[in-house]
Amino acid sequence: MSDSLNAPETPQPAGAADPGVSVRHTRAKGEPRFPDGPKADPAGSHFERRIRSFQPRRSRVTAGQADALQRLWPQWGLDIDGQRTLDLTELFGNDHPVVLEIGFGMGEATAQMAAADPGTNILAVDVHTPGQGNLLNLADHHGLSNIRVGNGDAIILLREMLTPDALDGLRVFFPDPWPKKRHHKRRLIQPEFLTLAATRLRPGAILHCATDWEPYAEQMLEVLTAHPDFENTQPDSGFAPRPAFRPLTRFEGQGLDKGHVVNDLLFRRVPHPRSDSDPR
Repeated sequence: MSDSLNAPETPQPAGAADPGVSVRHTRAKGEPRFPDGPKADPAGSHFERRIRSFQPRRSRVTAGQADALQRLWPQWGLDIDGQRTLDLTELFGNDHPVVLEIGFGMGEATAQMAAADPGTNILAVDVHTPGQGNLLNLADHHGLSNIRVGNGDAIILLREMLTPDALDGLRVFFPDPWPKKRHHKRRLIQPEFLTLAATRLRPGAILHCATDWEPYAEQMLEVLTAHPDFENTQPDSGFAPRPAFRPLTRFEGQGLDKGHVVNDLLFRRVPHPRSDSDPR
């Protein structure tokens, strides 16, 4: 990953915490971690319990990330509570195409893609608070007004908060591979997920997955190939070369140096047999 979009160090006022120092604040019982930032559990207990494909990480939040969360969340953040239907034109302030990215880590690749394609809006969803703060910081510093950061469960977002054919693309880069066999049921790319995602993707939209876990890549290819709502964009029905628009991150580069194989999958959403105007 190039350092060109890493958040810069900015002068701090006297007595302020160093941007690289973790924030440690003793909160009273029930006090929110970020009063004006993302909620700890936005959907609460409104929806059924189910096996989730993600595991929240309790990483430390730096002072810079905390500042970004407090300042920018009201403007560019979205808590996925499942209680309303989103108007994406209102959310972004324009009618540009919207791509949903599920799981963005620390957000460097997301910021690079947003900078390279300002005519496409990116709704980036994760549950990792430091990453949310870092992406907001990157968007602010580089003037990336085409990014919105979602906090919570992407399944609830897709099912409860987006309208049919609302999305022009879906990106799932390096999801948790859940390598143990007994955990395979937690993997995100499953037939049920694809069926849901297809209802929110317009015909012709691209679902782009990437993983460095080869057994998961093979499963993704098998599941996507078998699904009636998607077709492989590759003539040989196999994996795709890494598109130039997907940045090569430092983490990915280190893996490649060690001999890891990264596979990209680009599948196109095909029209449903039913009418695409059917809201169900």
